[in-house]
Amino acid sequence: MGTFHHDKGELHGITVVVDVKGSRLFVGRCDTVVPEGVILLDADMHDEAVADDKGNVVSKGDYLKKAARFGIWKKHDRVLVPAEEVVSVTPLGEMA
Repeated sequence: MGTFHHDKGELHGITVVVDVKGSRLFVGRCDTVVPEGVILLDADMHDEAVADDKGNVVSKGDYLKKAARFGIWKKHDRVLVPAEEVVSVTPLGEMA
């Protein structure tokens, strides 16, 4: 259900998917949405244009199916996804 700090917005504390222009997307716990962009905590970034460590290319959709089922591996403590790159922000739970 998320942590409620009324000054942080309705998505604060919820794990969200931030889709951006191009082949990348971010998944993490939403801190705030500010004019500069979306601030995520404990986040991962996936790029479907880059092969994984086994040489496999994983689509955004396949990555999200796995993330919704098993969660993500945190690779970044804090990420600011620039507003001009953001296509959508969706709670991960709605992706299943």
